[in-house]
Amino acid sequence: MSDPEKVKYVVALQCQMTKTRCSGFFCENAFTNRQDRYADYPADAPVRFIAMDCGGCPGNLVLPHLRHLQKCLKKNCGIEPAEVVVHLSSCMALSNYHGPACPHLDRIKTLVERSGFRYVEGTRISPTAEKRRQEGVYE
Repeated sequence: MSDPEKVKYVVALQCQMTKTRCSGFFCENAFTNRQDRYADYPADAPVRFIAMDCGGCPGNLVLPHLRHLQKCLKKNCGIEPAEVVVHLSSCMALSNYHGPACPHLDRIKTLVERSGFRYVEGTRISPTAEKRRQEGVYE
């Protein structure tokens, strides 16, 4: 990620299907504690966090959700797209307990870029899932 010190807002974009059985706690907790894919953000920086889902396969609501967020951030907070990073949640970007990586991931990346934001793949990295990936249990 280029210059995490300039980031003012982080979005965790989560898989809607996974959100039906996941509270999002681990993504938020990793952000709060600056762990895993959030480790580069300064611990003392006033970075805001929001979680949202993709809207379901194939991710048709990603662009409208992010464009609405972009409009709200600019109008209400003075935050520009260059100050926002979208993290494609680990449930979306990596194979794990919930299932394989999102089959629409490339399309979703394109939609995030079209919204004017940059993205990072991953949020919280489960040690168990990472071990299973290395063992070949998960892709």
